[in-house]
Amino acid sequence: MLLSEVAGKVGLTFSGHDIELLGVNTLAVAGPGDIAPLLSRKYLPQLGATQAGAVLCEEQHALEGRSCLIAKNPKLDWARVVTLFAKPQGCLTGVSPQAFIHPEAQVAQDVTVYPFAFIGARAAIGAGATLFPGVYVGEDCQIGARATLYPNCVLMAGTVLGEGVTIHAGAVLGSDGYGYAQSPSGHVKVPQVGNVVIGRDVEIGANTAIDRAALESTRVGDGTKIDNLVQIAHNVETGRHCLIISQVGIAGSTKLGNGVVLAGQAGLRDNISLGDGVQVAAQSGVGHDLPAGFLAGGSPSMDAGTYLKVSLILPKLPELMRRVKRLEKALEAADKEPDRE
Repeated sequence: MLLSEVAGKVGLTFSGHDIELLGVNTLAVAGPGDIAPLLSRKYLPQLGATQAGAVLCEEQHALEGRSCLIAKNPKLDWARVVTLFAKPQGCLTGVSPQAFIHPEAQVAQDVTVYPFAFIGARAAIGAGATLFPGVYVGEDCQIGARATLYPNCVLMAGTVLGEGVTIHAGAVLGSDGYGYAQSPSGHVKVPQVGNVVIGRDVEIGANTAIDRAALESTRVGDGTKIDNLVQIAHNVETGRHCLIISQVGIAGSTKLGNGVVLAGQAGLRDNISLGDGVQVAAQSGVGHDLPAGFLAGGSPSMDAGTYLKVSLILPKLPELMRRVKRLEKALEAADKEPDRE
């Protein structure tokens, strides 16, 4: 693809020679056929030495004599450029005869189903969907148009996916929520009879688990992006365009507003609500409601300003303890001295 073609497709301008591009790479290892991004000032030292045929950068960093794609928003524009060169995974089209499709299932004509996928009774698969090997689609599931389910995804009965959903390998949607009642003879399972409903354009990472509701539905809002190894418990509801990063755990019946960001390993207790735009720092433990726009950190969580102050003080605690002990000894010694007139 010529640099001018790339510029036209992503709505940007270019400077320098109009060269042919074969792929994308980093400034450090790109070759003459690659376009590489300058996404941060810390990579400026690499700009002069790079062998890349073209560089995506802001106008002030475009060098005379070098082919440059002029970016307005480097990270966003780079995402659009990479999309032009990204090769979709998969090598088959159509429905493999080695897949099992229940006679009562409904599968659109242009769906791709790889060998050893399973589609259960009354499931409905929308146009343009792709199911890789080992995918399990239980009875009464609904999969929207253009959805992609990578190998070994599991949709238990009644799970609903919106259009354009992507689920990465090994994710499990609709497994039983964690519900038990106590009895003298042990733990009695509470049947989980709800389902999971996933909105449009949601992406769910590898080995993530989203539990079915005890009643009603566990819901993930449109445009939400969920990382690998996330646990979302029964009856959780997320708003639109949330970002949920790796190893986050959300306990049952918690509600997230729109645009909530949960950084890695954050933990949320059950039955709380986070307002629109809340951001929770990595490894934070949230045990209470947070209002819209709140920035939280620490465990237990607190406002971000207090959390930063606490983080600065913590390394100084050993020295502070030593000073306190010295002061205590000095006070004790002063108390033991005889009164002086």
